[in-house]
Amino acid sequence: MAMEKLSITLPTEMVDIINAEIETGAFASTSEVIRAAMRAWMRQEEEHKERIASIRARVQASLDDPSPDMSGEEIDAWLQTLEEEPVSQ
Repeated sequence: MAMEKLSITLPTEMVDIINAEIETGAFASTSEVIRAAMRAWMRQEEEHKERIASIRARVQASLDDPSPDMSGEEIDAWLQTLEEEPVSQ
């Protein structure tokens, strides 16, 4: 993997967290902390894209559904008939 050097500016609170992780031995360097954070962010972004694609597919499937359209009033009437049906036990 090719590496490229970046210069970034972070709030003091973030730098303190990075330094604490290095001091505890969880990471060997600032670069390792930033790479781990980037990997987590990239995973989160990919999962978000997958969720959006899934939602879009479900919406499209709903739009493509050949079932007859019903108005809100028709749905209310249908639900009312269900409430009136005797419950079999």
